[in-house]
Amino acid sequence: MFAVTGATGKVGGATARALLAAGKSVRVVVRDRAKGEEWSRLGCEIAVADSGDAAGLAQAFSGVEGVFVMLPPVFDPSPGFPEARAMIAALHAALAQARPAKVVVLSTIGAEASQPNLLNQLGLLEQSFADLPMPVTFLRAAWFMENAAWDVEPARSSGVIPSYLQPLDKPFPMIATGDVGRTAAELLLEDCSGHRVVELEGPRRVSPNDIAEAFANALGWSVKPEIVARKDWEALFLAQGMQHPTPRMQMLDGFNAGWIDFAQRGAHARKGSITIDQAIAALAGAESES
Repeated sequence: MFAVTGATGKVGGATARALLAAGKSVRVVVRDRAKGEEWSRLGCEIAVADSGDAAGLAQAFSGVEGVFVMLPPVFDPSPGFPEARAMIAALHAALAQARPAKVVVLSTIGAEASQPNLLNQLGLLEQSFADLPMPVTFLRAAWFMENAAWDVEPARSSGVIPSYLQPLDKPFPMIATGDVGRTAAELLLEDCSGHRVVELEGPRRVSPNDIAEAFANALGWSVKPEIVARKDWEALFLAQGMQHPTPRMQMLDGFNAGWIDFAQRGAHARKGSITIDQAIAALAGAESES
């Protein structure tokens, strides 16, 4: 039996499906039992626990071979990341009490960066889990290809997609969430000891120009990327409803400047198989069906 958090999202869901495909029993951890009905129909055991409920999480993590843990994303954190710190503390307490045989933790490219930015939240997660006694694998995933979901509407309506990643011809490390989930499942099934970091990116690096071309291929008409000037970011993010845009801006600066990256540009990273064309085609297709 393996416990999986975040199964109602893309990565956790892909992890659970990969484990089921491998013939493993899965316990899905959800905040609302109604959201577990689909997984129950697939034969999964359902555990109900909120991300801040250490006791509930400990019960969900007990008696299993391995646990897949992910921190619910906080894209607009308060200064000092109090939201993430509270969830990290609950997860740590739950794992320390339940003591599963092994843990795979969804982390991120740039988790080790010392410069202030949004991804420091995952750095805090890694630091907190450093004293856990069981084998722990930190899966540092690249920029999600599915972040381009925000670009489906402008690609359809105007043929122009805004790009905060720049310059437009710079290739960035990206990965599809399906590959992240598949890799997480593989890591749960591997024999390992101690703590380790596994880096993961796609089959090739992807530029904003590549994303626009993938949209053009999927939609059947011209799509071009357009740089969003750095001086306009704060006003745009505030207009979108963010209250604390600075960490997000710092993260984008890190990708653009290159201080958020894998060591040796991913020379030792595991590679996924899903291409940007496949990921964008899936996004465009899903939007058409909705």
